[in-house]
Amino acid sequence: MEAAGVNPIAPELWARLDHVRPTGDRIAAARPNAGVERLLCALDQAGRRHLLVLLREDAEAYKDRESRGLVVETRELRVIGEEPRIYLDIECMDPAGFAALDVMGSEIADGLLIAGPTAPPHDVVRRVLAKWRRFWGHLPKNLLTRDEQVGLLAEIWFLSFWLVPRVGTTDAARRWRGPFGARHDFEWLGKSVEVKATTSTRGRLHLINGLDQLDAPENGELYLFSMRLREEAGATNTLPAAIQATRSALQEDAEALDRLDSALARSGYAPNHEDDYSKIRFRIIDEHLYAVRDEFPRITIKSFGSGLPSQIERIQYELNLTGVDRSCVARSSADQSIAWWT
Repeated sequence: MEAAGVNPIAPELWARLDHVRPTGDRIAAARPNAGVERLLCALDQAGRRHLLVLLREDAEAYKDRESRGLVVETRELRVIGEEPRIYLDIECMDPAGFAALDVMGSEIADGLLIAGPTAPPHDVVRRVLAKWRRFWGHLPKNLLTRDEQVGLLAEIWFLSFWLVPRVGTTDAARRWRGPFGARHDFEWLGKSVEVKATTSTRGRLHLINGLDQLDAPENGELYLFSMRLREEAGATNTLPAAIQATRSALQEDAEALDRLDSALARSGYAPNHEDDYSKIRFRIIDEHLYAVRDEFPRITIKSFGSGLPSQIERIQYELNLTGVDRSCVARSSADQSIAWWT
């Protein structure tokens, strides 16, 4: 799952533009990519940053104000040293989003380069904006912790390789409910799946949070998906690569893509940190899907015959699933010996 790297716009470019801060209605601009003449980085007199895409005179007008902190519209602008021209102007209103704008600019440059010099740029810009819309509304973002990255990678993996091939893109995306506050990571009628990942060398060791995390849904069955990983410099699995592969699998399904982006944003993932996330590479050791039934080792409220003492407010415990073979119903996404997905 190796994703092509996107190099963000260099900070030095913005620094150079700041040295020639414009006055009046003019704007200072420079090309961030010599191979893409239609794209400019620009700075206005107030110091706000813009991405400008040069349009033909007869280009259709376009406006998008749905992303908090971004304003996108077709405008006539006067770049210093040039005559007024028509641009698709992507203006960043929030300094907290500067880093995200830089990555968006690189993605737009890549899209324009692939589309070719004569292709209308609106579709490229729309695709990039659609990808970033959910994240922009939650800026600024801190980096996910290493454990949070591992956990999110396992959820993306389960969505892509275990659910999508069986139930399709729309249903698979709808079943990912953990980021929206559901008790289990994946839920649908009659079934729930809790996803756990570990890099422990002591076995399939997972941290269980609370007494209800491994408690079955009221009217259905609970499964636990366990993934073991190893951090290796030569491995090809990274969190951004997994997300990009999932986006590619869902690219023909607008509803599924929208749901994916919303879930990622709610999970705390922001694409402007992809360079940092790509530095951590994982090898997948094994995958197991367990049916959480009577013989499965766990602690729930039923484990306390007389009820949980009122003074105990939280229980957290470690569960080692090494050797818990009787409860395992699948060891790979290709194993269809039990219809757990229906």
